[in-house]
Amino acid sequence: MKACTLFLSFLAIGLLAGTPLRAQKAGEESDFIKTPLTTRFISEGATVGDVNRDGKPDVLAGAYWFEAPHWTPHELAKPDTFQVVGSYSDSFLDFAMDVNQDGWVDLIRIDWPGKPAYWHENPKGVGGHWPRHMIHSSVGNESPIFVDMDGDGREDLLCNDPTSKEVIWLKSPVQLGATSWTKFVISSQPDRATHMYTHGLGYGDIDGDGRKDVLVKNGWWKGPDDIYNGQWTFTEADLGQDCSQMYVLDLNGDGRNDVLSASAHAYGIWWHEQGINAQGEATWKHHLIDSTYSQTHGLALADINGDGHIDFVTGKRYFAHSGKDPGGKEPAVIYWYAYQPGKTPRWKRHLIDQDSGVGLHVTIEDLNKDGKPDVVTGNKKGVRVFIQK
Repeated sequence: MKACTLFLSFLAIGLLAGTPLRAQKAGEESDFIKTPLTTRFISEGATVGDVNRDGKPDVLAGAYWFEAPHWTPHELAKPDTFQVVGSYSDSFLDFAMDVNQDGWVDLIRIDWPGKPAYWHENPKGVGGHWPRHMIHSSVGNESPIFVDMDGDGREDLLCNDPTSKEVIWLKSPVQLGATSWTKFVISSQPDRATHMYTHGLGYGDIDGDGRKDVLVKNGWWKGPDDIYNGQWTFTEADLGQDCSQMYVLDLNGDGRNDVLSASAHAYGIWWHEQGINAQGEATWKHHLIDSTYSQTHGLALADINGDGHIDFVTGKRYFAHSGKDPGGKEPAVIYWYAYQPGKTPRWKRHLIDQDSGVGLHVTIEDLNKDGKPDVVTGNKKGVRVFIQK
């Protein structure tokens, strides 16, 4: 009776995994097979981790984790009901890591910009809701980055603190069993990228000195020798418009690193070419990659086709502002772009799906361990996996 009740409960809230669906054609055949894990709005992010240590990557999104291979849903926190029009979730981005190093993967859950961020502790197969621990009381920027800031092999959280008006990074616990995160300040200039809704954030070596820098659309902070105690120096630069994640890489092979970004709420995906003027100062030239759809609020890099070159995946954040953004009611597409290197680099666009889109980030993992990267997204259309054929 309990099993039947549980089944009907999940059925009622629309969280049973569906049958794999082939993406609809939009002038081309998709290289991916879509499986909806839920069509309900539960999160605008999704991540991957082996929750139950059975060797199969599971999907985590908001208050749920979906058990592979059949994507059976389990609550990890008390769920809430979110409306597609006029509402937002309490899960904007989701990341997975073993925070306390007990051998079980945990969930890092980023709420509305400026609200506290938490990590949910895996109960080690016991079941029930996962204990929740605060990471920081105020985590802002619409694209916080989960990245290894100090090279210790563990990922940290790069964001801003709208309450203290600082750009910060939060070091993940290092000691076995530790649960607290340590705050380090990059900038305390209140008028520079500290608003809770700041769009655009990246971490990469802009000036080629071997140290990674923190970048926003208006410039970048030079990474110090001592990342814990050193001074971050800001350089003004035009790195494009409001965007989502920003990536630093040499795209035209001239030895200088460029920037890849995509518009969060309008039209445009760009690469920003770094040059140098007669005074030896960096210059930036903007090149449009695609402007046929809008709201590319999630952007991720990976070698999708296995040719040794870094490609990227992005798509529309469906109804980011209830359809009020430019192109907000156009199809919720998602594409991957094959990088074609050269002095004038180009990208060939490939359809993944035209009725799903992305949320505030994109997760790329090899879910079925066939050597090909797969894609996981969550947004107002639900949570999905796309398995590469």
